[in-house]
Order: sequence, then structure tokens, then C-alpha cells
Amino acid sequence: MIRYALRCDKAHRFESWFGSSEDFDRLRAAGMVSCAVCGSTVVAKDLMAPAIAAADPAPSLAAPASPAEQALAELRRHVEATSENVGREFAAEARRIHEGASPERSIIGEATTAEARALADDGIPVSRLPWSSPKSN
Repeated sequence: MIRYALRCDKAHRFESWFGSSEDFDRLRAAGMVSCAVCGSTVVAKDLMAPAIAAADPAPSLAAPASPAEQALAELRRHVEATSENVGREFAAEARRIHEGASPERSIIGEATTAEARALADDGIPVSRLPWSSPKSN
């Protein structure tokens, strides 16, 4: 495993782990590496200090490593507990809710970039979740 400091084209900085340097290059070329802040897929490696091996064991990756990760985990639990997951029907269901054909409620699911853009263009509020992949919302 290798950890990279990354920066998007909007100057947001974040870190991510990859299986290897080749994995990072392959995933980035496929548009599957996105900014943790804004979702941009224009991402490059940033300057980072070399890692120095410590005598202490590495922290568990199962637990949040920072207050920001803890807050994101809590946000995810809240959103998933209070929203209906409509899967691939997200765009259609969001449109039905907006038009009053379905009951108003919080929904989550998957939408292509084009579907999300069409919803936004029609005044239907939509947002990418920070834990979603670049291919879904």
C-alpha cells in the first residue's frame, strides 16, 4: 500500500491510499480518483514529506484517523439512516418528487453526471455525496 498527498485542479489537498503507484495511475486515467472536497477528477500527486518508520505500530485503519473522518462517518450514518436509497432510479425519482408525483422525502442513489446536470439545470437540488464514487451520486 502507498499513501499519496493529492491536489485537485481547484487546489484542494487530500490524501488517499493505493495498492501501488501503477494502481494510482490506472485509476486516475480511468477518472476514478476524485477530490474528497469537490469531486473533481482532475487530480495530481502533491508534494509530500517522506515517511519515517516509527517504532510504534501503525494505527488501525478501521477507526477514523481524524476529527474530519469521524464527522464524515457520522454524516454518512445520518444520511443513510434518514434517506431512502432508490439506487439507479435516483434521477427519475428526484424528478417525480420535484413534480409532486411522489411524496417529498430525502433520497439517495446513483445518477450519471449527465443525469445530475439535467436535474440541476431544471432547478432540482442534487449533490454528490462525499463518499460516493465519481460515477454515482
